[in-house]
Parts: sequence; structure tokens; C-alpha cells
Amino acid sequence: MFVLPLLCAVALAAGLIDAIAGGGGLLTVPALLVAIADPRLALGTNKGQAVFGSGASLLSFVRAGRVDKKRFWPTFLAAGLGSAAGARALLAARPEVLRPIVLVLLIGVAIFFASRGRRRPKEQSKPDAPPPAPKPWAIAERRPLVTAVVIALVIGAYDGFFGPGTGTFLILLYTTVFGDDLTRATANAKVANFASNLAAMVSFALAGRIDFRLALPMAVAQAVGGVLGARAAVKGGEQLIRSAVLLVSLALAARLAYQLLAGT
Repeated sequence: MFVLPLLCAVALAAGLIDAIAGGGGLLTVPALLVAIADPRLALGTNKGQAVFGSGASLLSFVRAGRVDKKRFWPTFLAAGLGSAAGARALLAARPEVLRPIVLVLLIGVAIFFASRGRRRPKEQSKPDAPPPAPKPWAIAERRPLVTAVVIALVIGAYDGFFGPGTGTFLILLYTTVFGDDLTRATANAKVANFASNLAAMVSFALAGRIDFRLALPMAVAQAVGGVLGARAAVKGGEQLIRSAVLLVSLALAARLAYQLLAGT
């Protein structure tokens, strides 16, 4: 009785957080794994609802003029191809083998998020001082489109197979490799994120691995959260995104630790 409202509340929070800092899948995937026994169906249902949140937030960033137009289509197409390949690999795996793999990936991504969150406050000597502008890698300056395609293919394949943390991994890569500021990196990450979600959703839908009774209501909540989060990111800028990454990292690490101790 209370499963669907709870999942919708999780999807709303995930859409908002994902638009600001990435990591929304680390909320929705564990929730769906609890509600659905088959991990392939759970991950497929997650893609069925996540595509609407990433699409809504991408549209908001495009309207705000924060997306790099030159990298848009190469990134979009490469992420879609990578995601389709990752989804096919997931569908070929046996559920009894897949579930422990998914749990290990969840824990690993959560630990990565938490470790980044603990280090982040040390990056600045003064709390109100803006962070120094990152310097782009030489390969990104010489071959920006090739670099964008390689990143999108690899992260897209990960997103199609598993997914949680995709947005944050993209933000990290775009700030490190391309020298994007956090707001611009968040906007550009949505291009690959939406493309990979869309390709994976189509793959799972064709295989009958999406529970639309759960996915559609969650999609509405995810889209609302995505729009709200994108607007907050554009208005709040880097400090809001930086704080959100830290808070999400710590909260997700604490939640996963509780699940392990409780044996759920």
C-alpha cells in the first residue's frame, strides 16, 4: 500500500539531487531492489523513471544556455551507444549472479562519494573563496570531440549496466579533463546522462524488464525533481552544487552502512 508513495518520494528527491550534483540513482536503485526481487527488472524500472528526470533537467539547462553545443551531439550519440551495450550485458546476466555484483557496485560507489565529500572542504583555505579554475588536459584541448566521445562511451556503458553515480562521475570528468566549472559540468553531464538513460530504457522496455506501474508515477516525481534541481543549480551556482555533493555522499554512505548492519 505504501510502496508506491514511498518510491515516488524517493524519485522526487533523486531527481532534485541528480540535477544538482548527480547520484540520484544511489537513492532509487536500492529502493527498487527492495521492492522488486529481480535485479534486472529493478534496474530496468529505474531507467524507465530516471529518463524523465534527466530529460527535464537537461531541458532546463539548455534553456539557460549552460550546455556546450559543440559537444552535444557527439556526446549524446556516444553515450547512447555505450548504454545500449551495457544494457545488453545486464540483460544477459543471471539474476542470482547479478544481485551480489550490484550490491558490491553500490557499496563501492557510495564509498567513493563519501571519500570525495570528506576531502572537499580542504580544497579551499577560506570558506567563501572561489575555487581556482581547473586547467583542461592537453588531449581535451587538442581533441575535444574525441575526448568527449570516449568519456561518453565508457560512462554510457556503465550507466546501461548499472547506473548510480553516473552524473557525478561525468561532473568529475568534465571539471578535471575539460576544465568546466561545476555549473557548466553539471549541465553538460545531463547530455550524456539523458542519452544513456533513454537508450537503456528502450533496451529494457523491448526486453520486458520495466514495471511501468512503478516507473510511470516515479517518472512524474523524478521530472518534477529534475526541473527544481536544475533551476536551483543555475541560480545557486557552484557553492550549492559543492554542498549538495558533500551532503549526498555522507547521507548515502550512512544509509548503506545501516542496510548492511541491519541485514536488509
